[in-house]
Amino acid sequence: MATHTNPIALPVTAVTCLEDRAHVERVVVLDLAAGVQRLRLGPVSALAVDRTLHAELSAGHSATVLDVRMTRSWTPRGPVPHPEDDSAPRLRVHALVREQLDLEQRRERLDARRHLLDALAADLLREIGEGAGAGDTDSARWSRELDRTDEERASCGEQLRVVEARLAAVHDERGEAERAMRLTEEEPAALVGHIELTVETAAAGPVELRLSHLTPCALWRPAYRAVLVGDSLTLETDAMVWQRTGEDWPDVRLTLSTARSALATEPPSLGEDRLTLTDRSAAERRTVGVELREEETHTLGATSVVGLPGVDDGGEARVLRSPARVSLPGDGRAHRVPLSRFTTEARSEYACSPELSPLVTQVARFDNRAGHALLAGPVDLVRDSGFVGRGTLDFSAPGAPCELAFGSRDDHRVVRRASETRETAGLTQRTVLTREVQLHLSRFSPPGEQGDRVVTVRERLPVSEVSAVDVRLRKDSCVPEPDVVDAEGIARWDVALPPDGRRTVTLVYEVSVSSKVTGL
Repeated sequence: MATHTNPIALPVTAVTCLEDRAHVERVVVLDLAAGVQRLRLGPVSALAVDRTLHAELSAGHSATVLDVRMTRSWTPRGPVPHPEDDSAPRLRVHALVREQLDLEQRRERLDARRHLLDALAADLLREIGEGAGAGDTDSARWSRELDRTDEERASCGEQLRVVEARLAAVHDERGEAERAMRLTEEEPAALVGHIELTVETAAAGPVELRLSHLTPCALWRPAYRAVLVGDSLTLETDAMVWQRTGEDWPDVRLTLSTARSALATEPPSLGEDRLTLTDRSAAERRTVGVELREEETHTLGATSVVGLPGVDDGGEARVLRSPARVSLPGDGRAHRVPLSRFTTEARSEYACSPELSPLVTQVARFDNRAGHALLAGPVDLVRDSGFVGRGTLDFSAPGAPCELAFGSRDDHRVVRRASETRETAGLTQRTVLTREVQLHLSRFSPPGEQGDRVVTVRERLPVSEVSAVDVRLRKDSCVPEPDVVDAEGIARWDVALPPDGRRTVTLVYEVSVSSKVTGL
């Protein structure tokens, strides 16, 4: 079997980015010889999942894949490329190396001078001994020469000590500088992966190889940009893609999916749910226990999926495709990829719910004309004046209605006051709770502004689920009467405010309960 040690480049051609991983596809044309041969392909990301490797040769060619496997090895990386001038740590190392060489040369000279002075002192002592033995007594000269030799030896020893101390300090500084240079300019060894492919072919010739695998450290999330100009709204759908797989994805076909391959697909187990009937006690027959509770209402196309904190796709896997090829570097940063854009007519409404907030918010309602589902995600809001903030877009099916809040209006103010009275009738023993809510709306306009502005005000009424509690709207006391009261008990007024105008809306309703009711 022929073995090719030189690696063959295996570029990334298509990527399907999932919620927390990516499916990578690579295509390369191989020039195969007849027989069985082993090829080395790569380098590829070392994070590739081995059990997901799948190699497929082009149809119509008499070649068979015998084995495909992943190999990994530690490969040291080279230094980071530098500009024309060296960096400060490298210049520091060069300076310390030159100083170290100068100190070593000076130490050698001082060592030679010290050995020479030792030899001179030995010759002087030998001369003194020989002269004393011959009767020559020149003690003054001998003392002078011995003192000068000792001074030179002491001076040379002191210089040598200073040089050795400085040489030790330079050695330590050089080690620290080299370590700093390695940390700042040289990267540690990298784990590099290659794919070993064993194929058998009957005839030599080119053949196309398609290889795919899964890899972690890649994800995406939807993001939007909404521009509201008059009655026209432009919505741009983008994808924020992060990947740090250890390799770049240049010029690839990008597909985005909400499929969650990590979740189990087994159906939930069914358990017993036993229902038992018991007779009510005498106290339970005499009283009816009620309580006030709040429930959040949902509309079709705006439901949330419980337990999935990632991409909200409405419970069905969605697939989006980039219209053009993209390049995604493996730096772990967020990269924005355009997906679609549409412009549609928007219906603006100045809405206010004083029980929740005293602000008047501009809400734009429009239909989803993107041709695909709009997944839940953040949206950048832009009006005529520019960027106004960031909001959230809920999940919306194709063609379904959507709404976006473009922030509050600073020139409007709403004040809410509520009061409650309680009365008990003597004969029927029914308790009547009368609640009055007053909403004071005001508008501040600059000089020269004309035209009324319609503000939609919503206030809720309680909704009874038992016959013992009756909720009635007192239309004769409401000023003005609500335009609409829906099944959830939401009363709505369309209030027209002129420039610098003020209006007051009054809502009055009664809650009548029988004597058997407890809890209110």
